[in-house]
Amino acid sequence: MEHEPLIRLGFFFGIFATVAFFETRYPRRPTRHKTQRWIANLGLITLNTLVLRLVFPASAAGIALVAEEGQWGLLHHYHLGPDLTLLLSVIALDLIIYLQHILFHAAPLLWRLHMIHHADLEFDVTTGVRFHPIEIILSMVIKFAAIAALGAPVMAVIVFEIVLNGCSMFNHGNVQLPGKVDRLLRWFIITPDMHRVHHSNVKQETNSNYGFNLSCWDRLFGTYRPQPRLGHEGMEIGLTQFRDRSRLTLPWLLILPFIGKVGGYPINRSEEPDQINPHKKPEK
Repeated sequence: MEHEPLIRLGFFFGIFATVAFFETRYPRRPTRHKTQRWIANLGLITLNTLVLRLVFPASAAGIALVAEEGQWGLLHHYHLGPDLTLLLSVIALDLIIYLQHILFHAAPLLWRLHMIHHADLEFDVTTGVRFHPIEIILSMVIKFAAIAALGAPVMAVIVFEIVLNGCSMFNHGNVQLPGKVDRLLRWFIITPDMHRVHHSNVKQETNSNYGFNLSCWDRLFGTYRPQPRLGHEGMEIGLTQFRDRSRLTLPWLLILPFIGKVGGYPINRSEEPDQINPHKKPEK
């Protein structure tokens, strides 16, 4: 517990640097306006880190420790052994994050916060850390409740936090994986090609592939979409109502949930006209 923040920080910078390196060597798509985007995206994670420190005196691992001392949660009532308990905790927390993600796409009020993540006009490692501070706070409240209800052990929470953060940066990476590698990996974890579909500006594609770590949830619950209709080079990243780059700076991102249009993206919201350019042809 004492060194948990340093351990997580070390993994964050290590994974970020690794994905960023491979983006420059093996890019999946050409990128533009990188400096402007990185300033905004990295500014958000810096702000979010400060906000979390101010709002929550205890970390997720701290909540797990309190739950362990008080014997709260489901797993404290069963003697499954430390290894199985850790594994089940990580899997259960991943399912909760998957369901939370769907919730933020379903409720227009929550989508207002989450659309900041989707308004990015490019897709790279920094997109994986681009979230509005209010969404981060709500996500942390849900995570705390899940940890207490499960009785997840401290080590499981630390492992899950590292894996979640690392996978988010990996599956948002603008990295070209060999086709065979991608097809194999996506049976187990979310690959960049799989998650990039979720960042398409086409509603049916935006509302698919919700997973962050394990790919099984999308397959089990019918939200899996293997490829975008126009292919990864032809698809448009982002949202149709936010195409002006001058309004995607850090100050604008912070106020976007309060002044921006929701659009037709929330689940079960009335459809908008086809967002696909009819003159583009899908890749073979």
